[in-house]
Amino acid sequence: MSRIGKRPVELPSGVSAAISGQTIEVKGPKGARSFTATDDVTLAVEENAVSVTPRGTSKRARQQWGMSRTMVANLVAGVTDGFKKELEINGVGYRAQMQGNTLKLSLGYSHEVNFDVPEGVTVTCPKQTEIIVEGADQQLVGQVAANIREWRKPEPYKGKGIKYKDEYIFRKEGKR
Repeated sequence: MSRIGKRPVELPSGVSAAISGQTIEVKGPKGARSFTATDDVTLAVEENAVSVTPRGTSKRARQQWGMSRTMVANLVAGVTDGFKKELEINGVGYRAQMQGNTLKLSLGYSHEVNFDVPEGVTVTCPKQTEIIVEGADQQLVGQVAANIREWRKPEPYKGKGIKYKDEYIFRKEGKR
């Protein structure tokens, strides 16, 4: 029995869910998101809750049961609160700023890095050394944050680069 899959996903006020076949569409204040489940599980909406049940007792059905319930819970969390990743920039002269839909990064290269922000994600820079990525799609928010971080990963000697706000950088001692 899946402990995760057994629990129904509660729908807060202002959020609605509609099922057509194996696809569930969740609409809320932050937008609309959808997920298509495999044929191994059954989705049902009853009394402000979405329940996921397996079709059979096969190993694949049990695997898809918990995963599908988690995906539906992430849809509901995304359209109500949204997801957020915070990045920090460390280094002399390293800075970021938004210009329209483009994030301009100065990262010690001979040129500025221009990062075009995709649809469905908002990027803000409250300070020159902070970047906040927000959106309703957890996967897209994480991927955009990872793509920004990829331009200059933090190095272990001085800690210069772009890192997640809660990330720990294992520091090394230099040569003597």
